[in-house]
Amino acid sequence: MLKDKKIGFIGGGMMAEAITSGLIKAGVPRDNIRVSDPDENRRRTFEEQLGVATFTENAYVAEFASVLILSVKPHIIPKVLEDIKPTVNPGQLLISIAAGVTTASIETILGKEVPVIRVMPNTPCLIGYGASALASGKHTDASDMETAQQIFEAVGKAVQVTEDKMDAVTGLSGSGPAYIYMLIEALADGGVRMGLPKSTALTLAAQTVAGSAMMVLNSGEHPAILRDRVMTPGGTTIAGVAVLEDHEFRSALIEAVTAAARRSAELGKKSVD
Repeated sequence: MLKDKKIGFIGGGMMAEAITSGLIKAGVPRDNIRVSDPDENRRRTFEEQLGVATFTENAYVAEFASVLILSVKPHIIPKVLEDIKPTVNPGQLLISIAAGVTTASIETILGKEVPVIRVMPNTPCLIGYGASALASGKHTDASDMETAQQIFEAVGKAVQVTEDKMDAVTGLSGSGPAYIYMLIEALADGGVRMGLPKSTALTLAAQTVAGSAMMVLNSGEHPAILRDRVMTPGGTTIAGVAVLEDHEFRSALIEAVTAAARRSAELGKKSVD
């Protein structure tokens, strides 16, 4: 079970903080979590706000952990792997949330048959509503994937994909929050244009997006079906939808995901591969 795992984070950024908080809420004892980070302020945050032990040396955390999560910037990954290479062994599970860094590149640097899982989380993990995609490496098994799934379900929804789909995931859920923030802002501006106070418009816009998303997740029905239920013949909604269609709203979002996914692939080629 997850609460029996010893979980270490190399890198104490906001995502590591979010996952740690989620794990504690899921019942993982604080004594079973350790974090390494060179920044004293980040270490203090974990110690004082979350009650977990922190270190400056990556090796201390790597020695401790049965599950080791790499939560550092992609360009730092090679150095981190060299730091922990003498310590990491095939009995541990290594999870990387470094964008664009492949499981194969990590396996090559380590030179050992260590199970590696690549994860693309997104920023709503910070409030427990994240969307994370998991891709297995060469040496992982079903038990490893189950462990990773449990970790990221502690901060939202988690799905499994093949690694060749990770650029698409980046373009969709990795970059997606930015698209939704723009949508909320635009909806609120529309309300302001028609006379609503800014704060009221923003509250209504954000809650409308949140509620609509929960309808999709909880009902299991296709968004098109739910959309059609809002529209009545000759009504207000179809008038608005027609304008969105005229301005190629759906096409713009599709192209945004495509462009971000392609950029992810370009950046991946500049990583440690």
